[in-house]
Amino acid sequence: MSEKVKFTVDGITLVGDLRVPARPGPHPALVLTGPFTGTRDQVTGRYAARLAESGYVTLAFDHRNWGESGGEPRNHEDPQGKLHDLRAAVSLLRSRPEVDGDRVGAVGICLGGGYALKFAAFDPRVKAFAGVAGAYNNPYDMRAGMSPAGYQGMLASFTGALERQDLGGPVEYLPAVAEEGEAAMPGDEPFAYYGTSRGASAHWRNEVTRASLRELVTMDNMTGADFLSPKPGLIVHGIVDRFCSPEDAEKAYRRMDEPKRLVWLDARLHIDLYDTEPHVTRAVEAVAAFFGEHL
Repeated sequence: MSEKVKFTVDGITLVGDLRVPARPGPHPALVLTGPFTGTRDQVTGRYAARLAESGYVTLAFDHRNWGESGGEPRNHEDPQGKLHDLRAAVSLLRSRPEVDGDRVGAVGICLGGGYALKFAAFDPRVKAFAGVAGAYNNPYDMRAGMSPAGYQGMLASFTGALERQDLGGPVEYLPAVAEEGEAAMPGDEPFAYYGTSRGASAHWRNEVTRASLRELVTMDNMTGADFLSPKPGLIVHGIVDRFCSPEDAEKAYRRMDEPKRLVWLDARLHIDLYDTEPHVTRAVEAVAAFFGEHL
């Protein structure tokens, strides 16, 4: 059973899809958060549907500023706001009679992997975490990937856009994906999913605020790995991933304490874990089995 639900956080109305297994409950429940710019009818919806078939109540929703949910500016990444959204989503799940409120887990895919990790680490209602093809952003690694001057120059560029807005200018946008030219996620691989029928959604727009890129290079979601214990954590990742590095996935795993599990999949593209078989099935099976043991 799938039900469209609405809930409110910080005065913003969020829209999600609640999926409930066919057999009688109450069931363990999972809140899902997904890729940068993604909407709930793309990657998170796919995983939510498959995990509901495995016996979990699932909630995939559009974060503030994205998809059908409210919030301004549109298509803007709000890291602290996303953590608030996840908090309210768990409150909704625990209020439902179909849910065993003491058995709630968090699942993140791509950028959502880092959000789910940090959220699970600091919300005692969440009992376990799983990240799939996760991006575990932190500013230390972002700066290490370029020169200190290059990092400061990047910050100056993004902050310039915010200063222009502060002085009355419009919100500045750039394409989310593009095969060539400037985009938040440039190149053929992101375009192969979002720019084609594979990621088609009536609620997704090929634009993102320029200031969102500042959030990506300054957020610290990796710190969740240091604070997750004693909750169980699972990391599922492709052995080759140009966008969410296997090295960062392994680093997050090392920083987590037991109980924990790391599952490597023979995926060669980041977006293989969005919609390509057998990778999605193997990821779902790993997540379902892990929560079956620990949730």
